Amino acid sequence: MTDQPGILVLNGPNLDVLGRRDPEQYGTVTLADIEATVRIEAAVHGLDVDFRQTNSEGELVTWLHEALDDHAAVVINPAAYAHTSVALHDAVEALTVPVVEVHLSNTWKREPFRHVDHVATAATAVITGAGADGYRLAVAHVALLLRG
Repeated sequence: MTDQPGILVLNGPNLDVLGRRDPEQYGTVTLADIEATVRIEAAVHGLDVDFRQTNSEGELVTWLHEALDDHAAVVINPAAYAHTSVALHDAVEALTVPVVEVHLSNTWKREPFRHVDHVATAATAVITGAGADGYRLAVAHVALLLRG
């Protein structure tokens, strides 16, 4: 570990098949492409990155708990769990570090069930509908928040 502040970038269900799943909605960028962009943007701001993906809600909660002690900020794309998980809301709400939620698509232009976002009500900020660039924007915003 370096002396640079670390940000935790978490990705929820189905993002492991990004680039192959519904490319009309999500594009052809892969999660590996997004990770590379995140690492470049974080380096510009002197931030280390811990980038992870899981299809498990409980694992996301456990990882968020790590941010209580081990990370300066969190960027999270909870994917579909944003619309269903009170557990993720509670885990984000417990954090004292900045949390920026990201969604690739504009959830407000999609099915009505996606208009409920439990994580957003606990997050510091939400970036939705900017595609893969939303992650870069989230890292830049986190850097701004960490600088005060």
